[in-house]
Amino acid sequence: MSVTDPAITDIRGDDPGALLDLARAVVARAEPGEELEVAVSAGSSTSIKVHGGEIESMTTADARSVGIRVIRDGRVGFASAGSFDPAVIDQMLGDARDNASFAEPDEFAGLTAPDGVEAVEVDLWRDGVADMPAADKIRLVIDLERRVLDADPRISGVRVSSYGDGSGAGALASTSGIESASRSTSASVSVQALADDGDRSRTGWSWDGARQPQDLDLGPVVAKAVRQATGLIGAEKPDSGTVSLVLDPNLAATVLGLIAGTLTGDRVLKGRSPFADRLGETVGATSLTMVCDPTDPDSLGADDTDGEGLATRRNPLVVDGVLDRYLYDGYSGRRAGVGSTGSAVRGTRSLPGPGVQALGVRPGDGGDLEALIASVDDGVLVYALAGLHSGVNAVSGDFSVGVEGIRIRNGVLAEPISECTLGSTLQRLLLDIRTVGSDLTHLPSGTSTPSLLIDGVRLSGN
Repeated sequence: MSVTDPAITDIRGDDPGALLDLARAVVARAEPGEELEVAVSAGSSTSIKVHGGEIESMTTADARSVGIRVIRDGRVGFASAGSFDPAVIDQMLGDARDNASFAEPDEFAGLTAPDGVEAVEVDLWRDGVADMPAADKIRLVIDLERRVLDADPRISGVRVSSYGDGSGAGALASTSGIESASRSTSASVSVQALADDGDRSRTGWSWDGARQPQDLDLGPVVAKAVRQATGLIGAEKPDSGTVSLVLDPNLAATVLGLIAGTLTGDRVLKGRSPFADRLGETVGATSLTMVCDPTDPDSLGADDTDGEGLATRRNPLVVDGVLDRYLYDGYSGRRAGVGSTGSAVRGTRSLPGPGVQALGVRPGDGGDLEALIASVDDGVLVYALAGLHSGVNAVSGDFSVGVEGIRIRNGVLAEPISECTLGSTLQRLLLDIRTVGSDLTHLPSGTSTPSLLIDGVRLSGN
């Protein structure tokens, strides 16, 4: 395929081979002494929201994008656009070259080359996204809203009931010899239930995700949203004290995801991680093992290649409480002198950087969520954490966030609480893990984790 071929504007989001041909055609235009990388993607998406049993909004969209990176003499230029039009690609290539001419030289700038690691093939495509008619998708999300409203007489309404899906393909080619292409699908539902509590409403939120809509399970979504909304009726500010926290898999994934996000090479090199320069040290409980493993086919974060076209691989982060490694893309790996760990993440219209693709936590022997609750004398079953973006300092590790949940007394759920905060540090949270549950759950976010029990957290209330 030539980049001037008008047929490139008709490339579909289920044809990674055609996208790779397009990327190759642009790479073939590299000039002597120039490194050139081209990322292309195409896909389609559907978004549906309903309210009161009627469609509130429905959007279907097709998208195409191209990103071109040029490196010459250590100077990096990048340009992107949402079109496969040959004239637009010509303009992008010229813009990327111009941008490189104005950039500051960087001795570590360069494209990632193949490193000999063989990719593990992961099937990310399901035909069900395209096969399900739009009318059935609408019925699915209307049914979700109806089931929440019918689940409990204390439910006063549903703030939002939504469905979304996407299907698409991407490809990458470069003058360093990288060539990769893949396609994937996804689908999700979410709902926010409301329960009357005097002059205010209590909310409960839940969602599910899968490779195709036929695999979505509405039952647990309804149950969790209703349980959280009704469980918080009558919640009051508790007395201050030191408590144990019980986190279900979703909230365990949220907290551990924050911590894993500080273990990337760019943060470590800049000294902006509380775990910088701590490789080989004990940073968590001996029961804690965390990995980033995009080769896990059960994870919705799985992929066979990273954002720079290298094969993904299993990267242990914390092993039996000991910090094992950081995650690097090509650039940060060169700066650190260790190379890439196959952990580059990117969008087609952005430059790559290191990131967590599929966080996994090894299950322990603590049983399920109910078993963890039964083992607590004084604690909180957390329903929601508020202010995670403003209340967590990813540099120092300071952790202070709002919490809603149910107090645990002598192994039994007691009164609901709200309008209070939890205080600790990310470092202490890892060290204070008492129990890792055995209820490993593969979450819609791509993270796979069991429930957690964490001791010694400061609860600030009255």
